[in-house]
Amino acid sequence: MTVATRKRKPADEGEAVFDRELDDLPQELRWREWMGRIEAVLFASASPVDRHDLARVVGQGASVEMLIDDIQSELTDRPYELAQVAHGWMFRTRIQFAEAIKAAADLGDQSLGFTDIEMGVLCAIAYHQPIDRAGLKDIFGKDVSRDLLARLRFKDLIASGPRSPRPGAPHTFVTTETFLATFDLQTLRDLPELELAVGKAGEETQTVQV
Repeated sequence: MTVATRKRKPADEGEAVFDRELDDLPQELRWREWMGRIEAVLFASASPVDRHDLARVVGQGASVEMLIDDIQSELTDRPYELAQVAHGWMFRTRIQFAEAIKAAADLGDQSLGFTDIEMGVLCAIAYHQPIDRAGLKDIFGKDVSRDLLARLRFKDLIASGPRSPRPGAPHTFVTTETFLATFDLQTLRDLPELELAVGKAGEETQTVQV
């Protein structure tokens, strides 16, 4: 069996050259190598990777979307999938295996884990962003603690938005790319209908303290 080898292109002084094009490989092997590169990048990333970044590891004539399609086809019978979320792609386990994962090990340290009030505040920010603490108080009828907001920041679910027009120009809060990825959304337009979501959040927050 003949194994195809790639020739190294000469590098500039002190700089290694990354061969994106792989012109020395047959077309089929070149395509497989590009698929492997995309898979490697996605496996190494804990957050979605956008098209621009994926295009850096394949040839200029290669279609990232077609490579993604081929990878997805090969994962049909696997317990994980390649999903498009938050303006990019990432690997994730399939929903039907969630209970098996919970039964096998305690992944609590790796889980985002939300209390009811955290979920309620996160929902309010998602639908009313940019919103400041005074705006959140209007929604919940009481102050939302800075510690709670700090926890959501620590989980990279919210970030600072533009200054509010209120006196003192306080910071506002907005959701992040991590928020989109966590809730399997490509954009904020994919959020559920507002009345339904707010109603659920309201039911949850009636029995908890901020």
